[in-house]
Amino acid sequence: MLAKSPVPLNVGAFPPTMQQQSQATSQTFSNQYRSPILPPNFQETQQYQSQPQNPNQPPVLPPNSSGSQPYSSHNSLMHPLSHPPSSINQEQFLSQSPQMIPNGTNQPGAQHPYINSGLQLSSTSMQPEYDTSNQSRPPTTIANPQFQNAPPHPLNTTSSNMNDTPSFKPGQYHNVQPVYNGSSSSYPPNNQAPVPPVGHTSQFNYSHISGPSSMPSNLVAGPNTYPGQPPLGGPNAYPGQPPSSGSNAYPGQPPSSGPNVYPGQPSLSGPNKYPGQPPSSGPNAYPGQPPSSGPNAYPGQPSLSGPNTYPGQPSLGGPAQQPMTQTRIDPNIVPNVIQVLEQSQEKIQEPFITNAPGLLPPLAATNFTCQDQGSCNPRFMRSTTYSIPNTADIVKQSHIPLALSISPLAQVQSDELEPPLASFGETGPVRCHRCKAYMCSFMQFIDGGKRFICCYCEAATDVPNEYFNHLDHSGRRMDWYQRPELCIGSYEILATKQYCKDEKWPEPPAFIFMIDVSYNSVRSGLVEYICHILKNDLLDYLPKDGNAETSTVRVGFATFDKQIHFYNIKSTLGQPQMMIVSDIEDIFVPLLDGFLCLPQTSRGVINSLLDQIPQTFASTQETETILAPVIQSGIQALKGANCSGKIYIFSTTLPIAVAPGKLSNREDKKLLGTEKEKTLLSPANDVYTKLGEECAQSGCAVDLFVFPNNYVDLATIGEVCRLSGGEIYKFNYFSIDNDGERLLDELKRNFQRTTVFDALMRIRTNTGIRPVDFLGHFYMTNSTEMIFGTMDADKTVAVELKHDDKLPTEGNSYIQVALLYTSISGQRRLRILTLALTVTSSYASLYPLCDLDTIMNYTMKVAIRSILLSTPKSIRDSIITQAANMLACYRKHCAQSTAAGQLILPETLKLLPMYAAALLKSDLLTGTQTVTTDDRSWLMHRLMSMNIKGSSAYLYPRIYPLHTLEENQIPPPMVRCLYERFSDSGAYVIENGLVMYIWLGSQIDPTFVQNLFGFQTAANIQPERCRIIELDNSLSKNVRTLLNLTRDERNSYMKLFIIRQRDAMEPFFKNYLVEDKGFTGGASYVDFLYHLHREIRNILQ
Repeated sequence: MLAKSPVPLNVGAFPPTMQQQSQATSQTFSNQYRSPILPPNFQETQQYQSQPQNPNQPPVLPPNSSGSQPYSSHNSLMHPLSHPPSSINQEQFLSQSPQMIPNGTNQPGAQHPYINSGLQLSSTSMQPEYDTSNQSRPPTTIANPQFQNAPPHPLNTTSSNMNDTPSFKPGQYHNVQPVYNGSSSSYPPNNQAPVPPVGHTSQFNYSHISGPSSMPSNLVAGPNTYPGQPPLGGPNAYPGQPPSSGSNAYPGQPPSSGPNVYPGQPSLSGPNKYPGQPPSSGPNAYPGQPPSSGPNAYPGQPSLSGPNTYPGQPSLGGPAQQPMTQTRIDPNIVPNVIQVLEQSQEKIQEPFITNAPGLLPPLAATNFTCQDQGSCNPRFMRSTTYSIPNTADIVKQSHIPLALSISPLAQVQSDELEPPLASFGETGPVRCHRCKAYMCSFMQFIDGGKRFICCYCEAATDVPNEYFNHLDHSGRRMDWYQRPELCIGSYEILATKQYCKDEKWPEPPAFIFMIDVSYNSVRSGLVEYICHILKNDLLDYLPKDGNAETSTVRVGFATFDKQIHFYNIKSTLGQPQMMIVSDIEDIFVPLLDGFLCLPQTSRGVINSLLDQIPQTFASTQETETILAPVIQSGIQALKGANCSGKIYIFSTTLPIAVAPGKLSNREDKKLLGTEKEKTLLSPANDVYTKLGEECAQSGCAVDLFVFPNNYVDLATIGEVCRLSGGEIYKFNYFSIDNDGERLLDELKRNFQRTTVFDALMRIRTNTGIRPVDFLGHFYMTNSTEMIFGTMDADKTVAVELKHDDKLPTEGNSYIQVALLYTSISGQRRLRILTLALTVTSSYASLYPLCDLDTIMNYTMKVAIRSILLSTPKSIRDSIITQAANMLACYRKHCAQSTAAGQLILPETLKLLPMYAAALLKSDLLTGTQTVTTDDRSWLMHRLMSMNIKGSSAYLYPRIYPLHTLEENQIPPPMVRCLYERFSDSGAYVIENGLVMYIWLGSQIDPTFVQNLFGFQTAANIQPERCRIIELDNSLSKNVRTLLNLTRDERNSYMKLFIIRQRDAMEPFFKNYLVEDKGFTGGASYVDFLYHLHREIRNILQ
């Protein structure tokens, strides 16, 4: 099924642009890699934001409060915590298997194995590589040992313009005889052993890329540089490339020096260094870069001033240099995401059937239908590999993480099976008496059906009399097709009272809405708008269970500033009653009866309340707010009602009022990207951490809607959302015109998606492996059980597995996920998910069954958690090292004997370099000052719980052309993330699951602009205020259909920005073009391939 002819894509020598780098690897993918989440605010908002907030008087809003601030993105880190023992006694569900042994990962300060696994490359010198597989030509000789000792690195790579370099076909080799002054030597050098031949174990699908064996034809004095590399001074810039200094910059792109340098971009001249930059012997050195000149330069490193420069490196002084011919890889021949997705989609002709262990599912980003016939739908659970190594040594050598991605409540397609409800009667579910695993399709019945063998621990358990059934001639129960637990991999069970707290049936959940009524909130119109949409829209969208006619969710309302105001909405009242709690040191709820009510019975009183709240606080001058007491009161209200639920908090400012949980402004952008940035991204205190733990144990969660005009310390207050299973929604500089529709849509989606409450999740595995590490939004009291205040369809948990013993290769490996929860109607249920994998002792069977989407999702979440435990540099280095080791192991153990200059990529991992390069350039790891601390915190929070389909789009944004959009082709074919693929007369939409842009070319047809935006020309569009309005033409309808379809697929109402070609904001848009070189540095995809190839060669040597 996996058979496919190899794709010969030849990559060999490394790009000259990478050969210029110093030996020091400390500058891996550093803070000059920048890909902001959203464009920063325009000038007035930036000026406003820089002004310190005066807590004693109302803040003055910026003239344009709707300007687009850097759209924060935060993904909360799941760092280990030490928790007290759980007070919940649910032994039947929580019984631990004998093999479940705590490993200390929940202790404070515990390091993750990913950080301490030794994945650090030594900073040894790296030899330039050439393709010697073409025996008709001798290897290219070089005679510059100094050049050979200069290791490249993608951090400071200056990519050449690929449009003007010759392309070549797969299998075609190019040799350029260099011209130089000095003695000659051969490659490999005489004192260096050749690369050992790689072994071949089996015929495999793989891509091999070998590139041009080219060297610069002049390595000494002379004016020549590589094409596409502009001189940093002088008027003769490369065509289409802006000069690096002076006033003749590319339209929309600021010059590199002078007073108008782009925010966050260091000048190439002048005394100002990058934040955290160490002193150097020259004024313009980057961190980790050797001195530009002087006696202390690295050996073999030429002076950066004067005529002698490395290929691809511009001279910092002297006359403009003339380009010479350079041979580079054609980006069209390297593996690309669009081609792989299209090919994968074309292969899907029939449903994916899970009737055998170890079946590799379709890519997460493809549209497929699954038929559950044993293992669960891959939308619920995916593995990094579907053939588990039988020993830990294979895992260690291959560097392929052994992990799971679990979305237990994921939404299935309309033609797929929802987990059915299985009935076990009053005795409850049938389980293994030893490991407590639940009945599944892989249990084997013996003794005529009187006992069954557990597939997890191999113990024999007696079958209860009420569950007994005879076996047929094949040993299968006669009722096999009638019982979902015996024939499919996902099903649900109605739990008995033994699975309930205190053995009492739970009450239906409740929602509490707590609204900030301080000065900022009232003046922005937020209070009035929230009350309006609650009254007229949202209360009609409260969730209900199955086919129920009405929702059983009760609602309650409170407002707050420096005090908390509770409202009695009992149906027998003519008007709502307000009760004020001013003693916030010892918070309490002044009423229980009448605070939580059904909207159906109290609708009149609720409507009256929502009309009166904006009027009551219309003239408030209170600018200080509290937050921790507000959350505490919500938890107490739910506890008093003996129910689980959600607390929706709408907040606008940092809680600076004197009260528990008071915070101060501790933002320091200079620390971002440095070793000290983790202090900003870690909680300032443990108040909100303890509140999050209390929420989780009480069966409730906090969904935080923040509307900041300034710093609000999401790293601290977001802890309550992370630990309780809640969500953070961020609306910078909220205005009703720009953000009202988005706020309404996000609340509707929040209400309507599948959500469960007071949940516990436990993972069981067969003997020999066990779960050791957990990543996501939850709370843990021990090393095996995850507690969720709420869990919804958009939440995903990553789990790492580890070997305890050697697995038998003749059997399979089984994984079971059990989620115990309270439904929206108050039913206590269990959801059981089962996955069967094969076991292998061969690398040849491991790589073809790897799931790259799951590997990258897990790698991203490990990196997120490591941000609080390690340094940005070590995180980036570990990602590069792991990718190189995965590919090096494949080449060593699986690939055919090939030339040393070829980069061998396994078929299932051929996009690994692309995704790794994109992750390194993402806002998550770059830590530049253009992305605020709150934005990083929000991004970390979002990505930590993101599913595999979402992380795939985040790492490689989707681009669709709009100027060729047709009604019968929505969505249209995607475009690669390369700027050269954009047409000046075209229009494109780009989205990454968090934000959405529409890019308009400089020569766009005015008719297109008129039909889509209602303006005569693109120059009339206000990018920060423009929306896609409903117009009566086919283009408007088709574009709105595409945007709505994309937002539905991402389960998020991504905010839309308009970018015009050559606008000042276009460079930020280009950061989403992940195949290109980063705007402020960082390797392009092709250059990263070169670097990765060099790392692989070093490992094999």
